[in-house]
Amino acid sequence: MSRHTEALTRLSKQRPKNRSARWSALALALLAAGSWIAGDFGADSMLSERRLANMQRFLLELWPHPLQPGSFDISVLLLWVRDLMGEKGFEATVTTLAISVAATFLAGCGGVILALGAARTLATPSPFLPPSRSPGWPVQLFWSGIVVGCRLFMIFVRAIPEYIWAFLLLAIFGPTSWPLVLALAIHNTGILGRLGAEVVENTESPPLSTLRALGATRAQMVFSALFPLTFSRFLLFFFYRWETCVREATVLGMLGISSLGFWIQDARARNHYDEMFFLILLGGLLVLIGDLVSAAAREWVRRQN
Repeated sequence: MSRHTEALTRLSKQRPKNRSARWSALALALLAAGSWIAGDFGADSMLSERRLANMQRFLLELWPHPLQPGSFDISVLLLWVRDLMGEKGFEATVTTLAISVAATFLAGCGGVILALGAARTLATPSPFLPPSRSPGWPVQLFWSGIVVGCRLFMIFVRAIPEYIWAFLLLAIFGPTSWPLVLALAIHNTGILGRLGAEVVENTESPPLSTLRALGATRAQMVFSALFPLTFSRFLLFFFYRWETCVREATVLGMLGISSLGFWIQDARARNHYDEMFFLILLGGLLVLIGDLVSAAAREWVRRQN
């Protein structure tokens, strides 16, 4: 055994032993094994002859229908894509994108308002300054009520999934785009508000304390100091949630609104798996574009800081 190997062996024996990590890993392994057994996830049924035949048939039906009988022809493929895009693909993609943008915009506005009310450093009798004298209990109760109310509201709206919100709003607005827009906006308002409140509370206070000491009002502090200091972080969260809204707008279309999800469900119901697969690819392309735009915006924000 070489000298280096002996040194590595000795260091390995001397390293700190974390019993908690070992017991946690063991518990996780036992939990996974128990879930597999209790859930009856047998691989034999999944790989049966019937299942494999269904898989082969399904994969063949994903190929564009005009090309299934004969050999590959690029002109036939392009004609099929053109007809599908003109009939439903382009409009559904634009609708999905518009829903995600509108929902994210509304969620951003609501999230900023809730973040200001939920931040304990701002929603207080003396924001960013120690009180010169103890305020009366009605004032303390008023600001505590605002903080608690905003935080409870954010917990409520983000605890209910977007799909449930959309299902409930369908009864009010019918099969229009509004149930999807509002469902995504309501859910993401709670998320952006919660993240924004953390940003406000963790903002460095010297500039804000100086403004407050000079007599600046709460609104002046927000617009002249707090907003410029936190804008980049808010923008990062905004684009992050927009990526999510793009994906969710596709899925929520299955409730009956003419986004990509609606036409995916329609193609599935008619067993047109080639159309279904093409529309799924359109959704994936839209998410990819959204991810690239979001990544570019986040990189730009980082460089500005």
